[in-house]
Amino acid sequence: MEITALAPLAPVPKQKPATALLSKVLDFSCVDGPGSRMVLFFQGCNMDCGSCHNPQTIGLCNHCGDCVSHCPQDALTLVRGSGQRKALRCDPALCQQCDDCLPHCPRGGNPAALRFTHSQMLARISANALLLDGVTFSGGEATLQRRWIQGLCDAMALTPSCRPLTRLLDSNGLLAAEHWPALLQRVDGVMLDIKALDNGLHRRLTGRSNHQVLASARLLAEANKLEELRWLVIAGCNDTDAEVAALIRLHRQLQSPVPIRLNGFQHHGVRPEFAETHPPTLASRLDQLDAQLTQAGIEVRRTGIQ
Repeated sequence: MEITALAPLAPVPKQKPATALLSKVLDFSCVDGPGSRMVLFFQGCNMDCGSCHNPQTIGLCNHCGDCVSHCPQDALTLVRGSGQRKALRCDPALCQQCDDCLPHCPRGGNPAALRFTHSQMLARISANALLLDGVTFSGGEATLQRRWIQGLCDAMALTPSCRPLTRLLDSNGLLAAEHWPALLQRVDGVMLDIKALDNGLHRRLTGRSNHQVLASARLLAEANKLEELRWLVIAGCNDTDAEVAALIRLHRQLQSPVPIRLNGFQHHGVRPEFAETHPPTLASRLDQLDAQLTQAGIEVRRTGIQ
């Protein structure tokens, strides 16, 4: 019987590891969830809030190169990409995170944003794990890169040094219902941002409807994964009696009671045109809102004026 030799199998091409684009990583923070936390600020957002204190996390780089000459450390360069396209590169060894490049991005992005693989981020978390209570995924809007987050959470669960750390998501809630379950299997809770209860006001502040946001609040509460509602109070704008009453009604509709965190709007970091038209939120106004919500039976947390 003649045996025919089998043709050698074609080599399986290596797949590039999944990456996430991060605007910044804070190794330690005490204001982005309970305890000491590492915070991953993801680049890119599906809202466009004038009140955002991290507006450089909203846009995505289109490699125009306008920022390159404004980097005092020469950390930014344009390199040849595929075809005739050029790509912006940031050298993390040279970048001092001075933020001098930020005002020169026409898309409101962060030219110094960097890509991280799961293994790179896992090593960074492990190196700091003994000093951490958890990790917070923030932004920008972290859910836009949810598949990478899911993979990192799976890797953390398999790593002894990272397994005890809690995993929290700070989100604007603009995520379709079918995408929440995979995330909720892997995170311990979600801190949901509330911009406005009136849909027209919400559109003016963010450029988007709040229908999906409110639906997310109810879904998360039903799943017992709503860590808190985070309300950025903008004096004379979203702190009217009607808004407060609507917030209380929303809270009473939720399946499980959750705290409301009051954050006071300040001018630092926001776009100049928004700062010019909206005054800072005074501590006295936060005291008044605190009293109203507490009287309604709601647990109130305060971050203070930011």
